[in-house]
Amino acid sequence: MATADQCTDANDVWLPIPPGEIEGLPEGLHYVHWDAGPDYPADPARCVFYAVPYMKGAEVSLRPLSRMSRVRVVQTLTAGIEHMLPGLDRLPSGAQLCNARGLHDASTAELALTLILAALRDIPGFVRSQDAGEWRTGFRPALADKSVLIVGYGSIGSAIEDRLTPFECARVVRVARTARDTVRGPVHPLSDLSALLPAADVVVLAAPLTEETRGLVGSDFLARMKDGALLVNIARGGIVDTEALLAELESGRLRAALDVTEPEPLPAGHPLWHAPGVLITPHVGGPSSAFLPRAKRLLRDQLTLFAAREPLRNVIATAD
Repeated sequence: MATADQCTDANDVWLPIPPGEIEGLPEGLHYVHWDAGPDYPADPARCVFYAVPYMKGAEVSLRPLSRMSRVRVVQTLTAGIEHMLPGLDRLPSGAQLCNARGLHDASTAELALTLILAALRDIPGFVRSQDAGEWRTGFRPALADKSVLIVGYGSIGSAIEDRLTPFECARVVRVARTARDTVRGPVHPLSDLSALLPAADVVVLAAPLTEETRGLVGSDFLARMKDGALLVNIARGGIVDTEALLAELESGRLRAALDVTEPEPLPAGHPLWHAPGVLITPHVGGPSSAFLPRAKRLLRDQLTLFAAREPLRNVIATAD
């Protein structure tokens, strides 16, 4: 809830997008643009709403927090907020940390489908053949009639299933932290993973990185996947034990399509770059043409609620 000093003593809003480019921002607040440059655009102590620069790294994003003594809202432009959680104890009591649930659903789900199809149909192999001027035909796996397991069934996981629907999968199985029913069918709890993995042809990771999911995909998880199965990670690299995955890839038993890795960025010379059966994209699930207009709408809508002293959406944590 906003406090009385928002529009008098302190009412700065820090935006990573120039405020002149966002239509419909509410009046009564002072907007400044900061996208992780070395100099601050204003006194951090006057900031009441901090929209975190997008994909600039935790160190930069957290830097002004210790000086934001009156901030009431920290709004990320990512669904994951693990990079901002270390700064929660720097915030004044009652300050809210909000994520960007829904902002990246379409773009990330598109990439998930792209990675699945490209890996199954061996698009990287065809590109290499084209570069070499080779006509290399033959059969490749199709997505049709495959069983897909989605680990993490929030808004992105649901959007992935939306895009899988026309592809005639034999089965789509949903897993999340807690069990529930949906119009499409049941969502299984994480405790069911061990029993569900052996039947999946494609396993898609769409879960947030938490203490519960960090390292979830380790040697035991991978060993339960069927021979030839494809692991797709569009979530966070820390969910997967990289060494355990490398062992499975190098044996040729599993394949992987990864938009995120651990470490990240993946350094030159890392064995994952050249492991057999792996397709890697550099964390581009969110950065697409869909990002900017949706980010502007999110910021406008949240600031409209903030200025009206209405409850904000997507509140993930509140400082003590």
